[in-house]
Amino acid sequence: MNCIFCKIISKEIKADVAYETPNVVVIKDVNPQAPTHLLAIPKKHYSTILDCKDGALLAELFTAAAHAAKAAGIDKSGFRTIVNTNEEGGQTVFHLHMHILGGRPLGGRMG
Repeated sequence: MNCIFCKIISKEIKADVAYETPNVVVIKDVNPQAPTHLLAIPKKHYSTILDCKDGALLAELFTAAAHAAKAAGIDKSGFRTIVNTNEEGGQTVFHLHMHILGGRPLGGRMG
């Protein structure tokens, strides 16, 4: 498979790991859009969130994101989690992943 996240998970490509569980890895984004920009990635390949029917894995993804945010020190000030889905949703890497952004006030309040 020619998936960059699969290559990171298999350690073919080096990444700065911020947090890891048996099923999820959280890495620092190489093209950060905020002072803290992490990616929580399931180790099993799912192209989009629509392909993942594993509720326990999705819960673990959110739990890993919360642990990584706390370890990065953005849990008190606040952070945003985003899962882009398909091209029109902004997804560019087709391996399910969650963005964790913080470290400055983020505009565009959504609710």
